[in-house]
Amino acid sequence: MILSYPVRNLLWLAFFASILAAWWMMYAMAVDMDLDLIGRPGAQGEMMRNMDPRMDMYMPMANFGPLFVMWAAMMAAMMLPTMVPTLRSYEDLMVSANGSWAGWIGVVLGYGIVWVAFAALITAVQLGLLFGGVVDMLGISKTPLFAGLLLLAVGAFQFTRTKELCHGVCHSPMSYFLGHWRTGFRGGLRMGLGLGVFCVGCCWGFMALGFVGGVMNLLWMGLATLFMVLEKLPQIGHRVTRPMGFVLILGGVAVLSAPLWNGG
Repeated sequence: MILSYPVRNLLWLAFFASILAAWWMMYAMAVDMDLDLIGRPGAQGEMMRNMDPRMDMYMPMANFGPLFVMWAAMMAAMMLPTMVPTLRSYEDLMVSANGSWAGWIGVVLGYGIVWVAFAALITAVQLGLLFGGVVDMLGISKTPLFAGLLLLAVGAFQFTRTKELCHGVCHSPMSYFLGHWRTGFRGGLRMGLGLGVFCVGCCWGFMALGFVGGVMNLLWMGLATLFMVLEKLPQIGHRVTRPMGFVLILGGVAVLSAPLWNGG
């Protein structure tokens, strides 16, 4: 049974408030690290960028806890907006398939659990890259080789069968719900977990691209979020995936060839 409109409005307001809170947190963290909106460091940020992570002092960006909090906030800021079509599809089934607002909350929670788990994984990846000398303290690639290869890899992934399958679920969540329908909070949680796994499979590459220009680059975050929203829109989502793959591959080629043109 669908609850009253005030309850519906309250849940949606809480959902969008979470998105705004996550974006504000990312902005505050960028300011605290002396970064501008496109991730360029000021004087203090430059000092942080060049620090050795093995120095005998506490550095948040070289410790799992603070770095995980940053990535978890980033997941909320970037991925919650892409859930809107999914949640609207669930609402459409609330009467005909005996859904509930408890199930709606379960879908959101399950989706979030998967992305928080991915945040933990990519935090570990960043620390490995940092201590391996591949990225600096701000998460920016130290060499054109790594940045270029990452662009090529993510671009090529746009053409794979895995991307096609995962994007198919994200692009048409109604089909997923019809094939995996469960009622109640636990049912919604189970479906949210499944949708979250497919969503990670579809969008992991755009998270990893943060290592090209810096994981705290708010412009990159905004553009990546916009593209991932477009990918999930029913009308145009299937038309933008491969063109973006071409753009990323061309970007990778340009980054890899830049040292040659510069005589490096």
